[in-house]
Amino acid sequence: MTLDPADQQLTLELDRADVFHSWSAQATLKPMVIAGGLGSTVWDFEGNEYLDFSSQLVNTNIGHQHPAVVAAIKEQADILTTVAPAHANLTRGKAAQRILDRAGNSFDKVFFTNGGADANENAIRMARLYTGRDKVLSTYRSYHGNTGAAVVATGDWRRVPNEYARGHVHFFGPFAYRSEFWSTSPAEESARALHHLERVIVSEGANSIAALLIETIPGTAGVLVPPPGYLAGVRALADKYGIVLIFDEVMAGFGRTGTWFAYQALAEDGVTIEPDLITFAKGVNSGYVPAGGVIISPAIAEIFDDNVFPGGLTYSGHPLAMAAIVGALDAMESEGIVENAARVGRDLLAPGLAALAATYPIIGEVRGVGVFWALDLVSDPETRAPLSAAGVGALKSALLSRGLLPFTADNRIHVVPPCVVTDDEVARALALYDEAFAAVGDID
Repeated sequence: MTLDPADQQLTLELDRADVFHSWSAQATLKPMVIAGGLGSTVWDFEGNEYLDFSSQLVNTNIGHQHPAVVAAIKEQADILTTVAPAHANLTRGKAAQRILDRAGNSFDKVFFTNGGADANENAIRMARLYTGRDKVLSTYRSYHGNTGAAVVATGDWRRVPNEYARGHVHFFGPFAYRSEFWSTSPAEESARALHHLERVIVSEGANSIAALLIETIPGTAGVLVPPPGYLAGVRALADKYGIVLIFDEVMAGFGRTGTWFAYQALAEDGVTIEPDLITFAKGVNSGYVPAGGVIISPAIAEIFDDNVFPGGLTYSGHPLAMAAIVGALDAMESEGIVENAARVGRDLLAPGLAALAATYPIIGEVRGVGVFWALDLVSDPETRAPLSAAGVGALKSALLSRGLLPFTADNRIHVVPPCVVTDDEVARALALYDEAFAAVGDID
């Protein structure tokens, strides 16, 4: 594209005059301008380029402007740009088929939504209707979306000003580095977290609980890979008490962990722990056109054979979004993009980030899988006191000034490039992280 530097200022002026931003006090905002992108790189109108190691909001798994996805959207636009969800549409059927092929034989149907939040809303609705119960249990370290029930299921600070939905209870999931359970090993963390969860279930009244809603790997909360045995234990508790188990894979799904779904990456001894419902969005088509959905097991799907499902959306299975899904999943399959994410994580990011942690005490812990990593930053490696907001801000500025767009949250830098990231781009990014940590030095 032809870049006009004058458009840089125009973009900012229009944004600040007319756009209301999410999760922000509006007066002091000065958002970064992005004019275009390709693969793992974005740029502004002044020609400044940045390695996008945020994947925007951890959703451009296939990278920016992948030609196969762009072509699929254009082709569909020439055929049919929109259709009511009550009608059958070939592209929607193909999208559902491709998703189910990757989820496996334990799932039967896909209900399409506009994104991840309403995917979780509808999964909760299904669980309540299936069980005839009301309560939903979710973790404090979680994010499930910004709509009524989804934001109350969320555990972080965004829940508190929005607590209007009923029947939500929170518990602590495992996080060995900052354990709530005084554990000294992953095995202890898993066992004690499961004991805590069962005590919450019993104390709340198991017969009142419709669903356990958990991010398979909590993303925004810190890329918290669960310890061995935890998902199996949660599945066992759900079965014991007749509770629907929902895995929120909105951020972790579709290649991010080096497998199609995160729960597949966490198989133990060849055994994959499967939920009753899976929610998805983001990586299913890298956000090229908004889309999400619920993947439904046969037991839950069949109750709506003769009972009306009281939910729906005007744009459920929107043709342009469905075309983007088909284009993205086909390209990811044919180009080995999921395998690339697994290899990059195993062979490049894991050792590269570990080397940074060995050099800079400010990095308290490195954790992750595939292209889904977090650096837990500390002001004191002994006490593990979280790095201050000012310290994280200084690192973010140092990275941006060197041409890397980071994802920061609380006291962390999340290392989350697109699944198409190349070896050379990873090497360059690791060098830029190194430079930024060296430049900032010891901060508190």
